[in-house]
Amino acid sequence: MTDTAFNASRSGTFRIGGDLKINRLGFGAMRITGPGIWGPPADHDEAVRTLKRLPELGVNFIDTADSYGPDVSEWLIREALHPYPKELVIATKGGLTRSSPDIWKPVGRPEYLLQQVHKSLRNLGVEQIDLWQLHRIDPKVPADEQFDAVRSFIDQKLIRHAGLSEVSVEDIKAASKFFDVATVQNRYNLVDRTSEDILDYCTGQNIGFIPWFPLAAGDLAKPGSILDTMTKKYGAHPSQIALAWVLKRSPVMLPIPGTSKVAHLEQNIAAVGIALSDEDFAALDVEGRKAFHAAS
Repeated sequence: MTDTAFNASRSGTFRIGGDLKINRLGFGAMRITGPGIWGPPADHDEAVRTLKRLPELGVNFIDTADSYGPDVSEWLIREALHPYPKELVIATKGGLTRSSPDIWKPVGRPEYLLQQVHKSLRNLGVEQIDLWQLHRIDPKVPADEQFDAVRSFIDQKLIRHAGLSEVSVEDIKAASKFFDVATVQNRYNLVDRTSEDILDYCTGQNIGFIPWFPLAAGDLAKPGSILDTMTKKYGAHPSQIALAWVLKRSPVMLPIPGTSKVAHLEQNIAAVGIALSDEDFAALDVEGRKAFHAAS
């Protein structure tokens, strides 16, 4: 596959919150930071080149968080892409604190969340955040207080739409009493089906589902496996087949594979050129479910 023949527009479109139209294949900006999602990237210039390549490849949905770096990811997005193309939608998240590499602690106090929203506005250089997501529901703070705070951010026009991350169907229903849940971001891939019921609920409610870690294929990528067979059939990389499967799984699916390298980005985007047959999709689905249950 050439790196120029494919464009994210071929992944189909989705309207976040019913009005923000994006191409379904987006970009996750966690990996443009340093090791442990801490500090600056090892190669700053390559990270910036990767971000600048996004609009050229039709990627108009970027997902980041104030905790990536912390702040570094948002700063790099602004450095590379501000002033932003009109069609670009930038989503960020708040609610996780960082004290060192690989350490993540939820803090959902309303005053803290408000502080983080204002910081993300400054970091990104915008007057309103397109999509702000509660990174985790803090178990030490009443959930209703956190949801009410999110509602206030919408009322104050600090954010346009709101989403949730790593939640259950019950959490979505509870939050929906306070605001329209525009997106849900849970871990999901071919071999991790923990959030299958959440995905089905989002599909039924037309809530965007943002799967993080979407390229994982586990043992299915081994030589002689079904995924190995598919890679030969379609002339693709295993991660591209896994991504094509995720995209075909639901019309509300908004995968955000991330990288800090231009070549890897182009490889990911090329997955839109893979049109899995219904039979191949179903076969992968069966094997993925088997692998998930075997690992559970």
